[in-house]
Amino acid sequence: MAGRVALITGPTSGIGAGFARRYAADGYDLVLVARDTRRLARLAGELRDEAGRCVEVLPADLADSAGRATVADRLSAGVRVLVNNAGFGTSGEFWTADPALLHAQLDVNVTAVMELTRAALPAMLDAGAGTVINVASVAGLLPGRGSTYSASKAWVVAFTEGLARGLKGTGVGVHAVCPGFVHTEFHRRAGIDMTSLPSFLWLEVDDVIRASLADIARGKVISIPGVQYKAMVAAGRLVPRNLVRVATNVIGRGRGRT
Repeated sequence: MAGRVALITGPTSGIGAGFARRYAADGYDLVLVARDTRRLARLAGELRDEAGRCVEVLPADLADSAGRATVADRLSAGVRVLVNNAGFGTSGEFWTADPALLHAQLDVNVTAVMELTRAALPAMLDAGAGTVINVASVAGLLPGRGSTYSASKAWVVAFTEGLARGLKGTGVGVHAVCPGFVHTEFHRRAGIDMTSLPSFLWLEVDDVIRASLADIARGKVISIPGVQYKAMVAAGRLVPRNLVRVATNVIGRGRGRT
């Protein structure tokens, strides 16, 4: 592939699929990375048919060092856009969770973001152009909604902000997208019951993609889609931390989640 290429991790559903469809519609060729080869092949076929783009399928498990190395090798050949979207949460309490599962969560949510970004940047810097989009979460900006998941997303936010300062003036941008609750498969896969969540807190994938790319076009390092979440984060910076923990536990059902 030559020219504009976007590599997207976790594209088979939800926000990752939204980014894949949007970049294909905008004329990018794609590299799609996921574990589920069947869904990966189906999405690739749809995007080839709908947008007429070249789509490369790269099956890989980002919880595994060999899988991350495979994707890093592809990134070192050069892409214009990297979307670090793959990630997962789990249900249950931290002290009862399987340690192996917790390590896998950190490998996907944190280690993969670090290693893949590191692999992508040299070619982007040589070209003087490129964009890295790290899909974080409002959970990384507000306390009390969980433990390891929130911590992993807080790392992504801090990593992105620090890296953005270092990349200033290079032509390469790095951005963190921090959505709240989005209608995707995320909570069902994690085994988290969200039936009691107020309807006004739900976002749609297309709205998240549209808002985040608009923020990125304006050069914003941190994108928070949804006016309700912008308000929550702003309020969280003004009120005492203990009150924020209470509020987010009530709204976001912080117990029973790692």
